Amino acid sequence: MFFKRKKQLVYDKETLPKHIAFICDGNRRWARSRALPTLLGHKEGVEAIKRVIRRSAEIGLENLTFFCFSTENFDRSKEEIDYLFDLFRGIKELTGNFVKYGYKFHHCGDRSLLPKDMLKIIDDAEKETADGKTGTVNIAMAYGGRNDIVNATKRILKEKVKAEDITEESFKNYLTTGEMPDVDLLVRTSGERRISGFMLYNMAYAELYFVKKHWPSFKDADVDDCIREFNSRHRRFGK
Repeated sequence: MFFKRKKQLVYDKETLPKHIAFICDGNRRWARSRALPTLLGHKEGVEAIKRVIRRSAEIGLENLTFFCFSTENFDRSKEEIDYLFDLFRGIKELTGNFVKYGYKFHHCGDRSLLPKDMLKIIDDAEKETADGKTGTVNIAMAYGGRNDIVNATKRILKEKVKAEDITEESFKNYLTTGEMPDVDLLVRTSGERRISGFMLYNMAYAELYFVKKHWPSFKDADVDDCIREFNSRHRRFGK
């Protein structure tokens, strides 16, 4: 629920989704629609992430996940992959923003697929933002839902965990998505209506919201629209 005060939306924290996941789709299509180089779309996509983080902090959203690069995206051109990795390396420059808004930074994905220098950047950012009190911003890079489940299973076998000790909750601890709660709301931009293997284990009861506009066009008001849409749903959880 929300109400207006001095033209700004003020939210009842009890009704906010505990975890919103974004599939940041449409960067290249945004660029093509403006006759711009497609790689520029990815750069503008990062700016959209910054806007969403800022507005989320104002609202009081605690957990955000952004799907930026999937395991399937490694099939793209080397030029595009290198460009995306360079953008991701900019996380070290964004650390100050995470600290400013009180968010911890967390990476989820297959670390074995990333260059060593990126792993250091990830580790440094996670350490520098560890004291964040607002919540957690989770960046999914080199992430695949099936890949994450398979790798979690391998870790369980490697640690020789007893079958009777494995529960739905304990299994989550082996996923790279960390200690974040299950996804309450999944938002996908650019008009696509599928989840593309994103956070398969974590989205059992997620509300799905598909937005037509491309990700680089996502603004503060769109975050508010997401909250409004979430609060319009009646969640039964099978009851």
